[in-house]
Order: sequence, then C-alpha cells, then structure tokens
Amino acid sequence: MSIPTPTPTPRAAGSHRAETYEPGATIGDWRPEDEDFWQSTGRRVAQRNLWISIPALMLAFVVWQVWSVTVVKLNDVGFGFSQSQLFWLTAIPGITGGTFRILYTFIGPIFGERKFTAFSTIILVLPMLWLGFALQDPGTPYWELVLIAAVCGIGGANFASSMANIGFFFPKREKGSANGLNGGLGNLGVSVVQLVAPLVVTAAVLGAPAGGPQHDAKENTGIWLQNGAFLWVPLLVIMALLAWFLMNDLKVASAPFSRQKIIFRRKHNWLMTWLYVGTFGSFIGFAAGLPLLIKNNFEAQGYQATTYAWIGPFVGALMRWAGGRLSDRVGGARVTLLSFVGMAASLVVVIFALPHAGDQGNFWAFFIGFLAAFAFSGLGNGSTFRQIPVIFRDQHMREAEGKGPEAQAAAMRQSEMEAGAVTGFSSAIAAYGFFFIPAMFAAMAVTHALWLFTGFYATCLAVCWWFYARKGAEAPS
Repeated sequence: MSIPTPTPTPRAAGSHRAETYEPGATIGDWRPEDEDFWQSTGRRVAQRNLWISIPALMLAFVVWQVWSVTVVKLNDVGFGFSQSQLFWLTAIPGITGGTFRILYTFIGPIFGERKFTAFSTIILVLPMLWLGFALQDPGTPYWELVLIAAVCGIGGANFASSMANIGFFFPKREKGSANGLNGGLGNLGVSVVQLVAPLVVTAAVLGAPAGGPQHDAKENTGIWLQNGAFLWVPLLVIMALLAWFLMNDLKVASAPFSRQKIIFRRKHNWLMTWLYVGTFGSFIGFAAGLPLLIKNNFEAQGYQATTYAWIGPFVGALMRWAGGRLSDRVGGARVTLLSFVGMAASLVVVIFALPHAGDQGNFWAFFIGFLAAFAFSGLGNGSTFRQIPVIFRDQHMREAEGKGPEAQAAAMRQSEMEAGAVTGFSSAIAAYGFFFIPAMFAAMAVTHALWLFTGFYATCLAVCWWFYARKGAEAPS
C-alpha cells in the first residue's frame, strides 16, 4: 500500500526568499511534493535540468556504443581480425562501463551532479579523438584498439549518475515519466551512432582536418572510418558547457558515501538489481551484439548490418519512456512481469529463425523477433526504474508513520537518497550485459546463449511476482 505524501514542514515566512533557482545555482530549498512550490518554481527548473541531461546522456551512449558499428568495417579497410576478436572489441566497453558506473553512482552526489555531468561529458572527447586517429592506420595493433575500447566504455558510466540525479527533481507521480524520458531518449544514443556513423564515413563530410580516406576493399571505394569518431567531439564540448552553465546542483541530492553505502544492506537493492540486469542488461548487450549477428548470419543473403541494426535499440529506447509512463498508471511490477514474458517469447522466435544445419534461416523472423525483444526490454527498463523509488519511499514512510512531520520529512529525504543510489548501482551491474552478451556470442553457439537468457528471464519473473506483483507481496510497486 502506498503511503500518502506527508505535509511539508512549515517554513518561516521569507525563509527561502534568498534561494536562487537560476541556471548554474546550487539549490537548497527543493520540495517537489509541495504542489504550490512545484507549480510556481519546481516544474520549470526540473524540466530545464531534464532537457539538458537527455542530450548529454545520449552522447555518452554514443561513445559507449561506437564500437558496435565500428567493428563491422574494420576488416574491410585492412584490419585482419578474427570474428572472435571483433566480438571482444564490442564487449570490452561493457567492462569499463559497468565498473565506472559503480563509481559514478556514489561520486555524483558527493561533488554535485551539475559539475559532475559537465566533467563526465567533456572527458569523453579524449577516447573519440584517440579512436579517430587510430582508425586511420590499419597497422594499429589489436592491443591498442582494446585499450581504446576500454576507455570508450567510460561513456556508459554517465547513465548511473544521470538517472540518480534526475529522480531527485521530480515528485513521485512523475518520476516514472521523467526517468523514462531521460533514460529512454538517452538510450537513443545507441541507435543514433548505429544510424549516423555508417552515413558520415562514406564521404569527407568533416573536411581535410579529419584526415584522408581508407580503401574499402569490399566496396572498392574510399571510406572515412574516422568520421564516426570525430563527428561527436564538438557536440560533446557543447553539451559539457551547457551542463556547466545551465543545470543545477541540489543540496538534497548531496550525500557522502558513508550515507549511501547503506543500500548494500537493503534486500530490495539486490532484488531490483537482478531485475534490471534482465531488462537493461539485455537491451545494451543485444544492441552491442546485433550488428555482428546480422553480418555473420545474414550478410551473404544481402542483408546489411548497418541498414537494420540501429532499429532495435531505437525501438527499445522509445519503449523505455512508454514503460515509465505506463507504470505510473498501472504499477511498475505489472509492466515488469509483462516485459520478461515478452522477452522470453521473442528470443524463442529468434532462436528458430537463425540459420541451422541445412538451412539459411529466416532473416525477417529473426529481425522481428529481436525488435520485439528490444521493445519488451525497453518496457522493463522504464518500469523497474519506476519501482525503485516507490519501494524505498513506501518502506521509509511506513516506518515513520505516526512519528510526526519532522520524522516523515527525514524519512522522505532518506528514501530519496537510497532510491538514487540503488538506481545508479543497479544500472552499473546491468551494464555488464554489454560485456557478457557479446562475449557469450563469441564463446559459444548463439542459440545456446539465447536459451540461457530465456532461462534467466524465468528467474526474473519469479522474483518480480513473489516480492512485488502478487497479492500480499512484501513491497507492491
């Protein structure tokens, strides 16, 4: 049962007159559950921060996923790598992305999310420059490309701090939609890079400063592979400046690690992390692996990875917003259950559509099955992030019930802090799906890996139903 929002603690007349909500300011008085404050001031400030956060996060996903499309053309311009080596290049950013997400979860609230968003965006210029120069020389050793892939992975870490931050700005009734927009449109960076990069590498669109073409032996034409990296550099600089000058730090979101680490003792931190591994881990892992799956299994039949691969992440990203919005209306747990049933069914279609001994498979059944898997993963991405703040808010408010306004206000602050930390931590662990899914495709038969994922979804269904969705569940959400 959801606990009613407590009445805000009365403030002395004029106690917040000196507060500034202008761009770049640090805000101390932030009360999104106070309807008068929200309508007069809060909504405007929250929306400004949201609509700067979204493109910054989108560019971070571009950097994180740039290798998923880059590897498709490496051998065509003279890099002689095996299919296993190419899969590893797509997988390695997942290791650093997941690991740095853990750090970013706790660092952002310590230094202030406005400052940290600007910093974490501007540093992504370095791997894009390094990648662009390395791609111009087919003699670049594999170990150097591995290092570049690892550094590009840092882009994936921005998600943890961004999602934890945006949740603080919005009232409970709008958290699902706000997180769905931030995460969903941010996730579009996966599709953007897979759609735009193959287009900009076909001509000298960046001019002489970007360098000359390489020879595409397959198409017998020139190709500017480095453009797929250099294109994003000025955009990263612009978004870092916008974040610095136009976003805000919230004092209510500030918390030292000594306070945040309490989430490791919370059971629902681990349970929701398990569920988010199933939803986002699938989304980001499939996005990383799909281009090479298409190339390896269907290119001989005339289907190009660069034509189709971007559509799956695009669908999944948009459905994240839908999942958050739908969860605000019917409850996150119900939508999460639907997402796992849908992903499992979709992968069964994919398995039987892949080429087997004696047949060439069915590309359109394979592709539609993957599109459905992306769509259901997107729904689950939105619903799980709606569940987290509801679970922690209801738990803390229940404990403070009947203890007076001050205890309720303290419980609200604690729940917001813990929900933000859990949001970041769960996203960090789920990001390892970027590594494990392509790595499993490299290490075993693709069909065997897909059956393992389907079995994992069954465990997620059981966890979600028992703890969150069934009648009498411990934490209905």
